[in-house]
Amino acid sequence: MEAIVVFITTASHEEALRIGRVLVTRRLAACVNIVPAVTSIFWWEGCVAAESEVLMIVKTSRERFADLSAAVSAAHSYSVPEMIALPIVDGTPAYLKWLNESIQPR
Repeated sequence: MEAIVVFITTASHEEALRIGRVLVTRRLAACVNIVPAVTSIFWWEGCVAAESEVLMIVKTSRERFADLSAAVSAAHSYSVPEMIALPIVDGTPAYLKWLNESIQPR
């Protein structure tokens, strides 16, 4: 298993909770942390925009990313939701074992 962390932004805390529950329930993620208030500054439709957003920090595996991405895209309010994955280069063996067990389909 190649463990990854995925950052996803949403428009609201409620949306993050809803998507997070879907990801964990479907075993696409072992854990989702929700950071309630971030300000994002970005290019959108030729202009610089600034919005309040909610950040989701998702722990999963690279093997589950395609299914996770599809589930997020289906449930997300944005036409282009942010989903970026970073490798987990190390972690405690017990945590990584738990992560792997938590995302195994039942």
